[in-house]
Amino acid sequence: MSKVIAITGAARGIGLATARALKAGGAKVAIGDIDAAAAAEAGAELGVPFFTVDVTSRESFTAFLSAVEDELGPLDVLVNNAGIMPIGPVTDETDADARRCIDINVHGVMLGTKLALDRFLPRGAGHVINIASLAGVLPTPGLALYNASKAAVVAFTEATRLEVGGRGVQVSAVLPSFTNTELVAGTRSPKGQRNCEPSDIANAVAGLIAKPRPQAIVPRKLAANIRIGHLLPRGVNEALARRFGLDTIFLDFDHEARKSYDDRIRH
Repeated sequence: MSKVIAITGAARGIGLATARALKAGGAKVAIGDIDAAAAAEAGAELGVPFFTVDVTSRESFTAFLSAVEDELGPLDVLVNNAGIMPIGPVTDETDADARRCIDINVHGVMLGTKLALDRFLPRGAGHVINIASLAGVLPTPGLALYNASKAAVVAFTEATRLEVGGRGVQVSAVLPSFTNTELVAGTRSPKGQRNCEPSDIANAVAGLIAKPRPQAIVPRKLAANIRIGHLLPRGVNEALARRFGLDTIFLDFDHEARKSYDDRIRH
């Protein structure tokens, strides 16, 4: 793989794992993150170009993509990975939390997609990969704000894919389940389920680049469950959610264990 790939939110977690996997596969990778110090550390670790980027700013995002192309050549793939996950009762979410979550998770993805398409469509080639979440198709108590943001990403990605289809450009979404990153700090796994590792999501991204398709669910075995769930009565789905503890996971959590992450995403 000799593609030029830019990844947002790549200083840690899924973004960093994806950068590592794609570089190991032979890609020319550049990472971007709003945390300048963390981006520099990650870039030094991987030996790849690193940049500070605020995905909510058109000026910043444009400068990031231009810097990547100046450094590595024409962009082939943009992975819109940057995102935050506030959790807790919907009545406890502040207006500031809501605006920031939507600004980063939704507008950041929309902006990145549009800026990448400005480059890709004239060339008739390129691939936008948006990191969504199973939360985008499985509403869960205590996760209403994040659910809303990721549902928007799923819908936006599919509509954009349909719009540019046949013009040589690919648009895909990745929908991870619970993944061992800071986003799930202080929470527990659903009963009987093992959390994904960031490398699992990275491998799914690499798979989409190698063989483009509209959507990848991680772990893959959950894809059939999701399809079946859409056919079941609402009451059955709610009973299943209670059985696996999904009704309380994001309401009954360790606030102290989560404090560092919550402070960082708010400031």
